[in-house]
Amino acid sequence: MTSAVPTPGLPPSPRPGDLDPASARAVLEAPDIARVLTRVAHEIVERAKGADDVVLLGIPTRGVALARRLAARLESIEGITIPVGALDITMYRDDLRLRPARALERTEIPADGIDGKLVVLVDDVLFSGRTIRAALDALNDIGRPRAVQLAVLVDRGHRELPIRADYVGKNLPTSQREKVQVLLDEHDGRDAVLLGTRGDTAQAGPPGDPASTPEAK
Repeated sequence: MTSAVPTPGLPPSPRPGDLDPASARAVLEAPDIARVLTRVAHEIVERAKGADDVVLLGIPTRGVALARRLAARLESIEGITIPVGALDITMYRDDLRLRPARALERTEIPADGIDGKLVVLVDDVLFSGRTIRAALDALNDIGRPRAVQLAVLVDRGHRELPIRADYVGKNLPTSQREKVQVLLDEHDGRDAVLLGTRGDTAQAGPPGDPASTPEAK
């Protein structure tokens, strides 16, 4: 999936399922996101007792940008290069037959691989847990890390699987009908986390219908 590049002086084009502007409110702004990522980087170093064998793998799309930002912070803390890559989970999703076809993203694994490493998966929003389950399946086909941890910018609750993040930027209580939208400068021209209702809620199906769930993360 190719992200649109914002045109200078113009707001980014709306994405399908974007928030209704009248309902959206910012729960994190750019300075908050910067502080959160710095804190998470320090937490990773503290738990891992360093970062010598840490590999960061971002889940497209915005998880990749977050992984690169985390890598930069880890490098400034530890003074070493942190391998960072991307892990596409499209073909491992359990809702492929329920949703429209999705373009494949690129999987980029660092040259030294992941065998025996501490792999930290990075994503923007943790919701149902199904994206992370798919990521674990994808990892299993690539190698055998020493351990796998999960870092997310926002945990909005409503888990459908027994999955928990090791590092959380912000715990954000939400209702099922609310949508969390993460904006990052690399893709959207600004940094923010917005909470509100979808602009296309009238098209949503009944609660519990996987094909109409606003997010399946």
